[in-house]
Amino acid sequence: MKRAAFVIGVAVLVAGPALATEPDAITWSQIPTKDVTLFFPGETSYQWLRSAGHKNPLKGNVQGQRCISCHQGQEAALGNKLVQEGPLEPTPIADKNGVLNLAVQAAHDDEYLYFRFQWKTNMDREGRMHNMVRYDGTGWQWFGGHRAEDAVIDGAQPPIYEDRLAIMLDDGSVPGFAEQGCWLACHDSMRDMQEPPDAAAVRENFYLGAILNKKDVRKFLPLSRTDEEASWDTLKTPGEIAELKAAGQFLDLMQWRAARSNPVGMADDGYVLEYRLFDAGRKMFSWNIDKKTMTPKFMFDEAKVGFSALRVEDFTDSSKPTFIIEEQNATPYDPNAGFQEGDILPGRLLSAQTEGSAGDNDWAKGTWKDSMYTVVFRRKLDTGNPLDDKILEVGGVYTIGLSVHDDNVTTRFHQVSFPLTLGIGTKADIEAVTLK
Repeated sequence: MKRAAFVIGVAVLVAGPALATEPDAITWSQIPTKDVTLFFPGETSYQWLRSAGHKNPLKGNVQGQRCISCHQGQEAALGNKLVQEGPLEPTPIADKNGVLNLAVQAAHDDEYLYFRFQWKTNMDREGRMHNMVRYDGTGWQWFGGHRAEDAVIDGAQPPIYEDRLAIMLDDGSVPGFAEQGCWLACHDSMRDMQEPPDAAAVRENFYLGAILNKKDVRKFLPLSRTDEEASWDTLKTPGEIAELKAAGQFLDLMQWRAARSNPVGMADDGYVLEYRLFDAGRKMFSWNIDKKTMTPKFMFDEAKVGFSALRVEDFTDSSKPTFIIEEQNATPYDPNAGFQEGDILPGRLLSAQTEGSAGDNDWAKGTWKDSMYTVVFRRKLDTGNPLDDKILEVGGVYTIGLSVHDDNVTTRFHQVSFPLTLGIGTKADIEAVTLK
């Protein structure tokens, strides 16, 4: 088993950049910063990019061309336009920011790649809660949701959803990613997009339902489908998908999550091919709720944290944890513990014990202060898991796409970057400088 090397405390800085196994040991003030403008994409998708509606007033139709060839420097204008109600945003979120400025720093040594990200949040509190349940006096019910849900928009539920930062990475194996970035994996058939299929149709699909046991459509690559339009239900055979995976024709996906990974000092590890999936093994979060009976599995250990459940007013009290970690502050759920109406428990159970490739991103820490996030983490250049991860090399140049889910949102209501190049010890849009 792997255990996250998570240390709570003040960063230890050294006189200059040094070989380090913990990102906090790097003097980040000496590492160059790349300012990246992320923008709200609305319902733009792989299908929309290829449609007659995707035009440039000077160049006409621009199907399949490199995004940045037409839109260099237009990120802010695009985001501020797309966040408003229009053909590509039918359900706008009130006061949603169209643009997010992300400061990116990167470094490497012989073993690790290190990142540091900073951004200002749209809300005046961090999104550190996820899938919460509330006791209504007789039983437990889901509480809160992301800001695009009808119940949240109507005021029946509060906005509760974790903040998140994601890195999508390719080594040149996926056709089109260097040109179109994350739009290559975004489709009209996905959740909260234009044409999502119903759950029954997905469950009946020979691959998504029968093999993956899914009920909705999430990110996927066109090369995993058999038709030119990359329809959600035209998957290649399991054998063909396995061949693509073995050939490295997938996108590496690393996500830092404020609620589901940050408390145990990790970032999750996944990939995108026929679906957005986690790497093999045991990741750091699971369900704390039996969803059939709506019964919690664990509650807070009162002897350790001073309470067995949260109240709404605790959400903004940073001294109180809004997460349950099995090895640290959890005790098995006791229905006779005297729960009162309004008591709240996390719907997710965290653990620092991971197994296999799913636990590769074993050091990540995010802090929030004065509406500013600072997230630092590391990943091995060679994780030893080439079937799940891109194996990186010093001197290599890779394509990455960055996104931030800010403001208690999920799915397409994030901010994204155009595809960027990442150089490990060599020139690129973002250069991971060599630590000496």
